[in-house]
Amino acid sequence: MTFDDLNLNKPLLLALKKMGLQKPTPIQYKSFNTIMSGKDVCGIAQTGTGKTFAYLLPILRQFVFTNDKTPTVIILVPTRELVLQVLKAAKVLSASMSIEIQGVYGGVNMRNQMNALEQGCNIVIGTPGRLYDLFLSGSLKLKAVKKLVIDEMDEMLNLGFRVQIERILDNLPEKRQNLLFSATITDDVEKLLQVYFKNPEQVTAAPTGTPLLQIEQSLTAVPNFNTKINYLSDLLKADESMTKVLVFVSTKKFADKVFESLTPVLGEQVGVIHSNKAQNNRFATVQKFEKGDYTCLIATDIIARGLDVAEVTHVINFDIPDTPENYIHRIGRTGRADKKGIAISFATEKEMPFVEAIEQLMQQKIALHAMPETVAISDQLITEEMPVIRMKTDYIKPIKRAPDAGSAFHEKSAKNSKTNKKVSHKDKMQKKYGKPKSRPKKR
Repeated sequence: MTFDDLNLNKPLLLALKKMGLQKPTPIQYKSFNTIMSGKDVCGIAQTGTGKTFAYLLPILRQFVFTNDKTPTVIILVPTRELVLQVLKAAKVLSASMSIEIQGVYGGVNMRNQMNALEQGCNIVIGTPGRLYDLFLSGSLKLKAVKKLVIDEMDEMLNLGFRVQIERILDNLPEKRQNLLFSATITDDVEKLLQVYFKNPEQVTAAPTGTPLLQIEQSLTAVPNFNTKINYLSDLLKADESMTKVLVFVSTKKFADKVFESLTPVLGEQVGVIHSNKAQNNRFATVQKFEKGDYTCLIATDIIARGLDVAEVTHVINFDIPDTPENYIHRIGRTGRADKKGIAISFATEKEMPFVEAIEQLMQQKIALHAMPETVAISDQLITEEMPVIRMKTDYIKPIKRAPDAGSAFHEKSAKNSKTNKKVSHKDKMQKKYGKPKSRPKKR
């Protein structure tokens, strides 16, 4: 099947031809007619199989020009990088069409985005938080929305956007078409589907958790962080085929540590990207990686969903993700567009249970490769790898005392310093009346 076999118009066919695309991917041709029919759709396919075009092509095919610039299509994505990716794809496909498309995301001045929406647009692509803020400001009108697309809802829920997503869905017109595309469908996503979607038709290009067939996977047991650094350095120096490498780590702190360790080896050819980096820095880093200025890019899982870089030769899992689905998204950054890809994973003994969970999800084993003897094995552990010694101690609640409190032992006050001395009636009278009155004698 080719794109000519689909019911596409000339502007779309011309755009696809300019991109050198001739054949639709399975998820693209399987979902096209279903989306065109107006039904709600839940599309499941591996990362890198063209899910973005799977919903953009039918949406743009059904677009009808109108002078009314109120948005008719809302596309929700989890990250800023994915907003730019979808925005770029939409503009390339609609290059010969009279259509206004805007991308909105956090981390930048909202006033410019408000002005752009108030001037009018047909399609809005954005992250849930910024879309909801724009709706509250009155700049984003939802009354004319006819199609809602949710791309990678599970990641949006993981990022804490549940409330914003529900508020947006609650304020959309009831009569609309809902489209959801993801590589994985979690229980939380299923619950939202039941509430907001109307009998969605499931379109599956591959079962959830199935990795791309053209990705060669391997696993190596490595004892600790510093040995992983040694092994990674040797790979990057010795393997000339590693021209565009993505290294995934578990945390932002580890990302910076790996970057500092690789900089002496690769110099200015290595970059790092995570959510603590400034927005402009993140965009510039991705651009340098795309152009080839960086041969190695270190990233965290949040970037795995929104990073669409062509011809990534290798994905290296420096740390094994504790969520099996994240492994699928990570390795899906390579082997895209029917090209071969290589995914290499390093695992310590503590990470082996994560590996087992990944293999259970994929229903296949990852090939185990021995670490080369030339790799220097380090016995030096970083702080995070140090064993935690917990000793049982009796907790004594400290006594709260004033900062200027003195010693616990002090002289008694004059009032409390009395002694048990017998006082005669005469002395009492003397003290009370100033003269020694005496009692009358008893008869």
